[in-house]
Amino acid sequence: MTPKERAEKSAAVMWSDDRASTWLGMTLASIDEGRATLHLSVQEHHTNGHGICHGGITFALADSAFAFACNSRNQSTVAQHNSITYIAPAHLGDTLTAFAREVSLSGRSGIYDVTVTNQDGITIAEFRGGSRAIRGTLFDE
Repeated sequence: MTPKERAEKSAAVMWSDDRASTWLGMTLASIDEGRATLHLSVQEHHTNGHGICHGGITFALADSAFAFACNSRNQSTVAQHNSITYIAPAHLGDTLTAFAREVSLSGRSGIYDVTVTNQDGITIAEFRGGSRAIRGTLFDE
């Protein structure tokens, strides 16, 4: 199995049980070893009292992209810590893209950066996540 095939199978297994990402309206656009891209169209129920996309929705999109990227090797992996910096607001009707990429993987710990942009390529947020591999795999190899 190639690394990309492993990443695709890992993502398929995760996506089949990911109730939160699908409930929020995310779609998985692409996956590869250490990388993932997800999309979300900002709908009315994603907006806050200021009429812009709620920061928690942006965070959830980045966190989901991070999760798919760090689980792409069929090693069960969870978030150890993460942070986000909001750069620009996202608005109703925007299509957000979260692109996660592996920065470092050493032993059981990884670092991943996620950039969230809108349909015009404007950066909405930058997210950094630290992962920790745990026991188990997503599927038997």
